[in-house]
Amino acid sequence: MRIGFVGLGAMGRGLAGRLAAAGHEVRAWNRTPPSPGALSAGIAVVPALSDLAKSEVIVSMLAHDGAVREVFLEERLLETLARDAIHVNMATVSVELARDLAARHKARGLFYVAAPVLGRPDAAAEGRLQLLVAGPDAAMARLEGLWAVLGQGVWRFGDRPESANAAKIASNLALACAIEAMGEATLLAEAHGVAAGPYLEMLTATLFASPALKMYGTLMAEKRFQPAGFRLTLGLKDVNLALAAGAGASLPLAFASVMRDQFLDCVAHGEGDWDWLAVVNAGRRHGKRSGPAGAGP
Repeated sequence: MRIGFVGLGAMGRGLAGRLAAAGHEVRAWNRTPPSPGALSAGIAVVPALSDLAKSEVIVSMLAHDGAVREVFLEERLLETLARDAIHVNMATVSVELARDLAARHKARGLFYVAAPVLGRPDAAAEGRLQLLVAGPDAAMARLEGLWAVLGQGVWRFGDRPESANAAKIASNLALACAIEAMGEATLLAEAHGVAAGPYLEMLTATLFASPALKMYGTLMAEKRFQPAGFRLTLGLKDVNLALAAGAGASLPLAFASVMRDQFLDCVAHGEGDWDWLAVVNAGRRHGKRSGPAGAGP
């Protein structure tokens, strides 16, 4: 297929590389030219968004709502695409924007599919992502061959693209809360003489037994917050997306509000570019401020 790829960040590079390796014709655009050697063979970097106009499928992996609006609406990439082209948006964007984009694509005779992912850059490069997808049946039928290239699991959430984004936002909220819970539990164990490493090994083999949490448990025990696999500021963005989605449904999300404050504490302490796992530092700081002399880890 002729695929246009927009966004060559840490996640996008791996995804574009897998598409090229699978034999697709991949033409890619990024705001800033990638450094030499950063991309896999077979990816043709183009200087202008208009060079993607003849793509059968546009895959985008941009950081946030503002970047998506800028590229597709303000810079008018949407207007250059041929009828029946498919836009697969793999970014985590707001439910509101997903709904708006679906309507705009439909009005121009285009297909819009949301396919946000669960996983970090290494999983993107190795095809181990979990894909949360939603969109029209006609588009889904044409994309079947791409899903196996981009990830190892596909979870469909109906034909309304915003449903996939709601599922992704909810999942990131659940993961953020799980990381916070693991961090607080570890602080409690440490305060009573239990070493973090053995405790987290037990926790992620029993109550929190999942590959993602086991990985986070290892990083947490080692206090390894850099380099970031997923920046803390992006975690804050996703929690804010959850709060906005909750407000839109008149749904209070108490834990989301707590997590927003924890992320903000970390940003205020200069940790915004660290891995979002560093949110556990907020709890550690709170304990040092409020605990009795000599208490705490």
